[in-house]
Amino acid sequence: MTSSAKPIHIVGGGLAGSEAAWQIASAGVPVVLHEMRPVRGTDAHLTDSLAELVCSNSFRSDDASNNAVGLLHEEMRRAGSLIMRAADAHKLPAGGALAVDRHGFSAAVQDALLTQPLVELRREEVAGLPPADWDSVIVATGPLTSPALAEAIRAQSGEDALAFFDAIAPIVHFDSIDRSIAWKQSRYDKGGPAGDGADYFNCPLNKEEYDAFIAGLLAGEKTEFKEWEANTPYFDGCLPIEVMASRGPDTLRFGPMKPVGLRDPRTGRRPWAVVQLRQDNALGTLWNIVGFQTKLKHREQTQLFRTIPGLHNAEFARLGGLHRNTFLNSPRLLDATLKLKAMPRLRFAGQITGCEGYVESAAVGLMTGRFAAAERLGLQPTTPPATTAMGALLGHITGGADATTYQPMNINFGLFPPIEGTLRGKERKQALSARALRDFDRWLAPTSLAAE
Repeated sequence: MTSSAKPIHIVGGGLAGSEAAWQIASAGVPVVLHEMRPVRGTDAHLTDSLAELVCSNSFRSDDASNNAVGLLHEEMRRAGSLIMRAADAHKLPAGGALAVDRHGFSAAVQDALLTQPLVELRREEVAGLPPADWDSVIVATGPLTSPALAEAIRAQSGEDALAFFDAIAPIVHFDSIDRSIAWKQSRYDKGGPAGDGADYFNCPLNKEEYDAFIAGLLAGEKTEFKEWEANTPYFDGCLPIEVMASRGPDTLRFGPMKPVGLRDPRTGRRPWAVVQLRQDNALGTLWNIVGFQTKLKHREQTQLFRTIPGLHNAEFARLGGLHRNTFLNSPRLLDATLKLKAMPRLRFAGQITGCEGYVESAAVGLMTGRFAAAERLGLQPTTPPATTAMGALLGHITGGADATTYQPMNINFGLFPPIEGTLRGKERKQALSARALRDFDRWLAPTSLAAE
């Protein structure tokens, strides 16, 4: 296939759309990538860059043997993922996690796409359904789909989209952290792809401080929702801290504020609770408060977070916030290769399909791009085996989940077919991962779409 072929159109330049564009162009098929920013902004984006990370800067665990998301990382690397290439090039210390410098990462993705001759970037909003002469379209508009396009998709599918809220964590300036109180340590001193076992700042709280924090959190003034937002459910993987706290006084202490694997060097003991901060940029000047997504008003956030030991003089580069996230009832609406059953020229990728997380979104973009490119090359798209991380995620989205209760899902070993034998715990995870990579390599080899 040459660049004279009819292009595939992608709507949305986030992680999924960028990855899909890269996979298509790498197969020798031309692609037009439509990104509405800066023509039309969103409530969450701060820049006009492709693949901007609007929430955390963490891609979570990079352990391919013991963690499903780490396994997904490895599968994407083997499939030539641009998102993983950029993440690896701009990784930051974060214990066993893969965290990235968000600006360097986004710039690397954008530069790669702009210098790929088969990719054309158009800065424009696609309002409503794509034109009829676009015979192959990938909609990768994520949780911030423009209202006009979202309404057109709902009308075409004949079903209302579901929605939930994603919450954004605050970011603190490094120089404002009191390092006489906060110390650097990863839980159990665990290292990672860019870390040395001391990758997080830890702010300790005793029981009285923790109880006072919870009381302030529950009493603090919250952002009021509009009427149409009032009954929108939260996704459990990205709950605001005040919602978690409302579920019981110890919920945070067993969640994002858990002190396990940590020792305060001033006392030699484990604190009652801990607030962790993770490096957010390559310079180390910005640190985000891990798990502290919130809908508290900004004034309340500033006052309450400065009661945390080590953050009494905290200066915030960004405070927390919320944005609405819309997604399809994919098990009912999409086929096995992510086509809209009601209009097969449209495929969907990323969070709009109901996957959750940066890596999952990019992985769905990778698969969608490969499916669309295969069709353009006159090939029959083949889906990755259900035993792989990509296949397990795809299966959940396109039919493995119950359509009547469909909710966003991160990749996890619970989505994989069971493995024979009586293995448990870490041995079971390692066996699932080893099987996945064997099966993924067998799937990838005959279906490779790399350009000659």
